Amino acid sequence: MRRTLVTFFTLLLLWVLLAEVNHGLGPAHVYLFAGGLFITYAALVLPLRDGIAAVMLAGLVCDASAPVRVGTHLLLFAAAHAVVFNIRDRLPRDETVARVIVALLLNLGLFLALSFALIGRGPAPGAVWPRLILDLVCSQVFIALVAPWFFALQARVLVVTRVERDPLA
Repeated sequence: MRRTLVTFFTLLLLWVLLAEVNHGLGPAHVYLFAGGLFITYAALVLPLRDGIAAVMLAGLVCDASAPVRVGTHLLLFAAAHAVVFNIRDRLPRDETVARVIVALLLNLGLFLALSFALIGRGPAPGAVWPRLILDLVCSQVFIALVAPWFFALQARVLVVTRVERDPLA
């Protein structure tokens, strides 16, 4: 249970930092989506029960601030976690580059799923796509830059809280 809570608190920190960045980017009309970062480390490193519980809790937090029905992020995050967890033995999951690539692919899939689910709510769905593409490109660049730091943070927090053993010790 400690592993789930510690991982969830790192995801909560990510959510807060992302909210602050998006608030700062508001005047530029750019929105960053980093759903792939919420799932990648938990799906590639943690046991199934601990990882999916942390990811689902983070999905509920993301639902709270998003204009979607409650449970949308929870279900998408849980499904993405299950997919990555089932293929993680075929991935070089200890390498940072592989983790970043997984985060980028997850983010792309989640972004497109949410976009297609919500696009019909607007008055002119076709007019929104250029902005969505810009947001997606900015989000992917953000993830590529931030993911190595965030994965190291998650690993270090698990060691500092004595949930995991230090691999360097």
